[in-house]
Parts: sequence; structure tokens; C-alpha cells
Amino acid sequence: MAKQPMLKFISVDRDMPQKRDAEERRHDFHEIYAEYADAKAKEQASRCSQCGVPYCQTHCPLHNNIPDWLRLTAEGRLQEAYEISQATNTFPEICGRICPQDRLCEGNCVIEQSGHGTVTIGAIEKYITDTAWEQGWVKPIVPVMERDQSVGIIGAGPGGLAAADVLRRAGVQVTVYDRYDRAGGLLTYGIPGFKLEKDVVMRRNEQLEQGGVEFVLNCNVGDDISFDAIRGKHDAVVIATGVYKTRDLEGEGADADGIVRAIDYLTASNRKSFGDDVPEYDSGELNAAGKRVVVIGGGDTAMDCVRTAIREGATSVKCLYRRDRANMPGSQREVQNAEEEGVIFEWLSAPKSFVGDPVTGVVVQKMRLGAPDATGRQSPEVIEGADYVEEVDMVIKALGFEPEDLPKLWGVDGLEVTRWGTIRAEYTTGKTSLDGVFAVGDIVRGASLVVWAIRDGRDSAQAVLEYLNGARAVAAE
Repeated sequence: MAKQPMLKFISVDRDMPQKRDAEERRHDFHEIYAEYADAKAKEQASRCSQCGVPYCQTHCPLHNNIPDWLRLTAEGRLQEAYEISQATNTFPEICGRICPQDRLCEGNCVIEQSGHGTVTIGAIEKYITDTAWEQGWVKPIVPVMERDQSVGIIGAGPGGLAAADVLRRAGVQVTVYDRYDRAGGLLTYGIPGFKLEKDVVMRRNEQLEQGGVEFVLNCNVGDDISFDAIRGKHDAVVIATGVYKTRDLEGEGADADGIVRAIDYLTASNRKSFGDDVPEYDSGELNAAGKRVVVIGGGDTAMDCVRTAIREGATSVKCLYRRDRANMPGSQREVQNAEEEGVIFEWLSAPKSFVGDPVTGVVVQKMRLGAPDATGRQSPEVIEGADYVEEVDMVIKALGFEPEDLPKLWGVDGLEVTRWGTIRAEYTTGKTSLDGVFAVGDIVRGASLVVWAIRDGRDSAQAVLEYLNGARAVAAE
């Protein structure tokens, strides 16, 4: 009888891939986790309990078939593991790197709940697909049959690219329009290389291009081409612009020089990593080198900013967040990594006003957590008389993102939005108020996770195919 390859969580401890020493990694933008060796990946996958109700799968937005590809990895059947992983996830190697597994699959692992330490799902997912690329198992898209219908996708972020992948595999002619000079959206210009090295994103872009997806880059819809022109050119349109409008700071002096937006700061850093000419970085405007830096915010974007500032050579980096560590929306794993690298977190702290222009100080007000609100979350309250001044040379605002006013920006009549400014779209299909126009990702749900954008893109692509099939049936009558 074959030896049972699974259920080894009792005898085998949880073991993450080796993390580079903090002192070493704080000086470069390479990923901080090493790759599993084959034997280690098999060993860690074998810890899966193969439970009857896999909560890891339930709590994954893509409902990835995690237990099956863990079992196949443990059995050494890695190509089959890749095929199952790829069946539900367009970019598994990206999710394996940047998903907050501690809040999703790993945080809901049954053996984690029983005290044995979660299965290292994300690291194994990354290993499976990185191996697939190395072995040549990842192939360009080759549709079984070409269709004469076309779809225009506005936005080359994870939602738009996921939709492009599904539609192109079905033989649809796909054109992706994006304002940047490289596809990938925040995967390319928002997320730093120490979490997601850029060649990982670029090879997916190349795979889509080799499969027949056309990219129209450096294209601002509303300026370079009208939304109506895109609608007229294609049989259906998918809006996947994401949300890029930064929430502003309040308080006296909030518009001083030296206070910058997180998206501008991260984009400059990522452009520099590509070897681009970045005048704002070279001038010091978007460069933390030699500066006392304060980042305001507590989400994953704030974590990206503080860890980037450390690598750029800031003399000190502090993060102000108005709640405590337990109530922080960002990944706890990222907080730990940042602390190891030298970031100081000032919990229960919020900016009141700013000193100087250019900025030289932040007036910080100390907070305490008051009574819970309707959701059960405790609201921060100001502690009177506890203000102090934090001396700074640079302030990065990472308070989250809001949608741009697309109907006004694009001059579109009839495109309905919600009271938050997001596009009103049907759940799961992404259908909007305009015929043949769909919307996916953050522009519908607000600032969210990459994995949700991928889910939305895939779901909406299926709805687009149904719409195209219906249009063809009507035309044939």
C-alpha cells in the first residue's frame, strides 16, 4: 500500500521559505523570501489535512482548489498541480507573492485553528507557478477558434488583464487601452519590487501579447481617444481603470511642499527600477534618501511606502496610524517585515496640522479607541492636550484611493455611478447601465485586493461572452 503523502501536520512543523536578513534586504528591492526547494515544497504541502470542508478554498476570492494542488505537490505531480492552480487563477504566481494569505486562505486553514500552524499556501502557490515558467509549462494563448467579435478593455491592471486572458482564450479579439507606458497597472507601478519583482509581471504581459492581445499604451481615454470611439470600435467594452484619486489630508498646512501622494512616490520608485528617466526622483521631490520620513495611513499601500523609504536611504521612517496594531487594515506580516527593516510605528496617532512650507514638522495628536461603531469597530477619539510635533523632511499620504469621476472625465451620458463615485455594476457579471459596457475591479467595489480584481475580471469575461453570443444570435435571425 502506498504511503500516505498527506496529514503530516502533526509530525512536520510549519516552515516558511527562508527570509533574507533584514540588514541585507533593506538595501535593495529584490524579493525578501527565497524559493522553496522541491523537497521542502513537498514537505510543507504534505501538512495539509485534506479536510472535508476546505475553509482555505472558501475564503479565497477565486475559490482556488487549494487542497488538490497541495496534494499533487506533495506527490511530486507538479505540472498537474500547476494546471489545477491555473484553472481558477489567471496569475497564481502574483497572488502567491502579494495576497494577504494571513487574512484569507492561510488565516482560515483548519490546522491553523487547531494550533498546528497553517499550511504555507502562498509560498507553495508561488513555487508551483515559478516552476511552471522554468519548465516551459506556461504557454502562449492559442484559441481553438477565432471569433470576429472584439472587446475593448480600458485599464491594464489585474482586473483588465484577467478579463483579457479569458476572452482571448475564447477566440475574441481583445484590445487593452491603458494610460501608462507599460501594462500591469498597480502590479507594475504601485507594488514595490521587494514584494513583486517586475519581471514576474512583464512575462505575463508578454504572454498575453504573444497570445494576440493588443495593447494600446500611453492612451488617456477622454484625451487621446473618446469613450464613444472605443464603444464604436468594439462589440463590448470592459472598464477596469482601478481607483487612483488619493484621499486628501485635512488640517492647516496640508498642501505644503514635501507632502506627496503615495501613488506618485511608489510610481517614481518603480520607474527608477526599470531604468527610466525620473526627474522628480532625481531632484529629491519623490526620493526619501537622507530624509526623515513620515507615512500617514495603515493599509498595504502605507506598508509599501515605509519599506520603500527604508531602501531609498531615509534617515528615519515612521508610520502614523490612528488605531492600534490589532485594528490595522494592512497585513500583519507586512508590519512585521517593516519593523525588522527599521520602520517605527506610532500607533493611535493622527496628523492634526503641518508646520512649514516645505514641510518641517507634523503636529501629531494622540488617540484612544472609544466605543464601538455599528460594525463593532472602535472609533478613535482625540486625547486632548497630548499633541506633539514630529520633525520631518517628507510626508507621504497613504490614506487610500477613491474613484475618479469617469462620466465627467470621459464625457459619458448614462453611465450610472454609486454615491461613492464607483460605477454601478451588476454583481458577478459587471453589467453597467450602458448596453454592452461592463465594469470590474476597484472601479466597482472601491479600493480592494488584487485577487478580487482577478475574480471580477474572470467573472465579467464570462458575462461578456454570453452577451456576445446573444448579439450573434440576434444578428443571425
